[in-house]
Amino acid sequence: MDTKQTQIRTDVEWVHEIGRHIANDSTLDEALAATMSFAMALVNCDFCFIYVRDGVELALRVGNHFAQGDPEHTKLPLGQGYPALLAEHRVPMAISTDRREQSEARIFDQWSVDSGETFVSVPLLARKALVGVINLQHRQPRRYSLREVQLLSAVGRLLGAGIGISRLESQNSELVTELETRKLVERGKGILQRELGLSEREAFLALQRQSQEKKRPLKEIAQAIILSAEVRQSAGQN
Repeated sequence: MDTKQTQIRTDVEWVHEIGRHIANDSTLDEALAATMSFAMALVNCDFCFIYVRDGVELALRVGNHFAQGDPEHTKLPLGQGYPALLAEHRVPMAISTDRREQSEARIFDQWSVDSGETFVSVPLLARKALVGVINLQHRQPRRYSLREVQLLSAVGRLLGAGIGISRLESQNSELVTELETRKLVERGKGILQRELGLSEREAFLALQRQSQEKKRPLKEIAQAIILSAEVRQSAGQN
């Protein structure tokens, strides 16, 4: 087997490893760590930092050599600088900064062909939305091949899709929990209205007071009222 075939097999194994973490419902940090290891092995960079979207910012999640090479920023605004350009172009970009600390981003056909690059940022995409970035830093300029850029872009889309799915699942779980809570609160209110002659508002305020006084979630207070009513009903039938 020649060197090219060996390299292709290694790349496939890395991508498979990242996909396995996503498919097996591993933690996000495990998938990010596998991605960081792949990127560093692929381009032999000195530092790698991965940011994930948190509201209107990109927050640092994983990185190597924090003690020797802490990134300048642990949070990056989505609508400014190179994150905004990544969101617009949705491809890996080379970043350079002048003495006035103004960033300039270049797409691949504009990258350096002689000395190479020292800072490359790869978007993590969930469909067209930017959900994170992989930042690769080199102490000495390094030339990137088209194959490397394509692999980084593909992994960025794979991991970005995993992040997007994970967030949808989390949102769905929160909606289910919220719906269950509403149903329990409605039942609890109905019991208080029926047994104590309270209005709907008075019953809800009574639940709120109990929640605050006992420092327990409203859902648990409603469950306790429902259980108590069921016990009384069962006892009355015996």
